[in-house]
Amino acid sequence: MDEKKVVVVGGGITGLATAFYLQKEAREKNLPVKVTLMEASGRLGGVISTEKRDGFTIERGPDSLIARKKSAMRLIEEVGLQDKIISNTAGKSYIFARGKLHTMPEGSFMGIPTKVTPFALSGLFSPIGKLRAAGDFILPKGEAKEDQSLGEFFRRRLGDEVVDNLIDPLLSGIYAGDIDELSLMALFPNFYEIEQKHRSLVIGLNKSMPKPPKNVKRPASKKGMFISLSTGLEELILQVEKRLEPGTVRKNTAVEKVEKTGGSYQVKLATGEIEEADSVVITTDHFHAQQILADHAFMEPFKNMPSNSVANVAMVFPKSAIEKDIDGTGFLISRNSDFRITACTWTHKKWPGTSPEDMALLRCYVGKPDDQEAVELSDDEIVELVLKDLNKTMNITAKPIFHVVTRWRKSMPQYTVGHLQKIAEVKDRLNEELPGVYLAGGSFEGVGIPGCIDQAEAAVEKVMSYLS
Repeated sequence: MDEKKVVVVGGGITGLATAFYLQKEAREKNLPVKVTLMEASGRLGGVISTEKRDGFTIERGPDSLIARKKSAMRLIEEVGLQDKIISNTAGKSYIFARGKLHTMPEGSFMGIPTKVTPFALSGLFSPIGKLRAAGDFILPKGEAKEDQSLGEFFRRRLGDEVVDNLIDPLLSGIYAGDIDELSLMALFPNFYEIEQKHRSLVIGLNKSMPKPPKNVKRPASKKGMFISLSTGLEELILQVEKRLEPGTVRKNTAVEKVEKTGGSYQVKLATGEIEEADSVVITTDHFHAQQILADHAFMEPFKNMPSNSVANVAMVFPKSAIEKDIDGTGFLISRNSDFRITACTWTHKKWPGTSPEDMALLRCYVGKPDDQEAVELSDDEIVELVLKDLNKTMNITAKPIFHVVTRWRKSMPQYTVGHLQKIAEVKDRLNEELPGVYLAGGSFEGVGIPGCIDQAEAAVEKVMSYLS
């Protein structure tokens, strides 16, 4: 086989993992494949960014991975970081609703109760709300549907209160979107399948979740279900980049267009240069992917695909400045509350080792779907609104010693109803018109770090199959 050239566009976790695994595959199979990774900005990693300051480890983007998702663990091990893995402390977490903080009901899975007693005793819901949620036990299963919104599905089964006070704060925290717009089949098809099979979500979850072995006393674990790296998640980016072959990465190199020329492709750069490629993997967000392939009408749907902005502020205080402390690792906010923050993480409690012993590190988030303007406030205004909201539940008597505000504009792609069908149609047309060009990344088939790495692995398989 003659030397084949692959261009990977975008240096976030998807693009990095794609380049890394392409080179690994080529080495192991002794194939002449040259990989070039192009990134428009001056750094790799996209939203994965860690700041080290005065003994604090501050995540500016995601702060964790779900431990049970295997692709991220594989990549961490590939680059020798397994000894740096840490688990979050499984402390209490809360939801602010109906005027005060309530502990998350024990046994809730993504906001769906699997144990009746903690749910029945919770102050999160009114007696009428609890009665309505019990309807899940008697309601018939929903009609078979190609897709529907998460809100429509959960409201039908459990009622508005459970959705607004429990499910929405959890899922909006993950996807920064409106639960009544987001697609059930793109995000949680398993819930649809449980309802179709078992009728009741609560009964179905209890039947399908693995049971602990009988007569075996499990030690009370303080470990949570999330992992991170003791040196910060950006360490993963640095270690993957370090293992790429010399000359692989071109930073500050924006790709403007990809055009087919006979059996190969021309990758046109903002500098006016042209790179030849046999295969191209586009791992940018959907807006840039559409611009790069703007000559192709099948990419049009991405022009209107929404993407929300979020901001977070990390604030450092002496522990003594927090007069009314909370015994837990953080809280979420019900959509019916008059807060502008959406959540607060007590990072020094959730991730021991991220802060000096006598200091508190709090991380709060703004940018609800209907409050996008909060992201554009000045740093001082964001800190002020966050402290005002925090003091509805706490008593913080001092200004932070320092703060770090991070804005991620249009960084949260919204998988609205019909998303899977739209992606399938685009990929079919891409395959017909531009064989050897692939899309991968958070805008397409999975948000979150493991979802992006999954897509990178799938893209590598497709590229290798195409080139051979």
